[in-house]
Formats: sequence, structure tokens, C-alpha cells
Amino acid sequence: MKVAIGSDHAGFKLKEIVKAYLKRKKIEFKDFGAQSEESVDYPDIAHPVAKAVAARAFDRGILICGSGVGMSIVANKTGGIRAVLVHDTYTAKQSRQHGDCNILCLAGKKLNRAAATKIVDVWLKTEFSPEERHLRRIGKIEQ
Repeated sequence: MKVAIGSDHAGFKLKEIVKAYLKRKKIEFKDFGAQSEESVDYPDIAHPVAKAVAARAFDRGILICGSGVGMSIVANKTGGIRAVLVHDTYTAKQSRQHGDCNILCLAGKKLNRAAATKIVDVWLKTEFSPEERHLRRIGKIEQ
């Protein structure tokens, strides 16, 4: 699995935690920035990550900003992207099983290390359940 990851300045610390987790799990990733806590506009990070995932250069993406809201709005503007803002493992699992979401958005100002890595773990491990009802609903989204 290849993961595209990015954050703005408010999500930088949590992004570094998630990157360390990915390294421990031997999951290949590319960091699209930010490279510090110096202010950066979240669309400048979210657009390239979303485009890379939509182009299938990466299997999934992870975006982190202060609340996760800005990143999810921007990512969902890209065709083929189903980005989801997640605060717990239940939502992480459901977003993959039922929605085949391909970008995970996290709140850098809300989640601690343990919560974030557990969410990422569940989200990356959960496969899409291609039941007819899920496929039908995703088809309606794509229309």
C-alpha cells in the first residue's frame, strides 16, 4: 500500500506522529508537506494529495489540519475522491467498509497520539465491502 500524506501547520505535529507509525508498519508513503509549523494554506497541500490519490499514484491519502474540516472540503472537490473527517475508530471502519473512502482527514488540534494511530490503523486495515447497496450508493455519489 502507498499512502500520500500531508498537513498544514496546525496538523504538522500529528502528521509527524502518523508518519512514524507508517514507518513502523513498513507502509510506503510520500509527505506532501508542510515541513514545519510555519503557516501554510491547507488547500496548497490538500489539492496535490487529492489529485495524486485520484490519479491512483497512491492507494490512499491522509490529510491533517487543525480541525480536519478544511482538508476534507478541499479534497472532496477532486473527482474520484471520497474524503472523510474521522474522530473515532467506528467512523474510520464505516467510512472504509461502506463508503470506500480513499482520503482520511484528521484533526491535529483534537487527537492525541494514541487516538490518531488507532484511527489510522483501523482505516488502513479495513477493506471495502462491495455489497450491492454500498456499490449503488457510491454510484449515486459519483453521478
